[in-house]
Amino acid sequence: MPNPSPGFARNPAKSITVEPYPGPVTVSAGGAVVARTSHALKLTEAPYPPVLYIPFADIDFSTLDKTTHSTHCPYKGQATYWNVAGARGDNAMWTYEAPYDEMAAIRDQGAFYPDRVTIDAG
Repeated sequence: MPNPSPGFARNPAKSITVEPYPGPVTVSAGGAVVARTSHALKLTEAPYPPVLYIPFADIDFSTLDKTTHSTHCPYKGQATYWNVAGARGDNAMWTYEAPYDEMAAIRDQGAFYPDRVTIDAG
């Protein structure tokens, strides 16, 4: 069954782009590598800074614990959060496990807060 975004239906002029990020990305916390990929996606949504999404396959989930925190985006859907061992704060990674159809590219991807982990994007 389709899962269209109510946000885009109400605001069709809204633009969110998702494109391959051209370089390698490494995420670390507390001196340990949490994620490493050459397959990141860059999501751009004004007025926010671009966000890098990393495929689940390239994230070390043994360093993460899912939390009960969640938020809702009218364009992407329901976000779930994860604590990262060694991070500077809780809920350092978020995911859209069942994003709206328009944002299907970020399904099975995680994004990290740059003030809670170290993101090295080459």
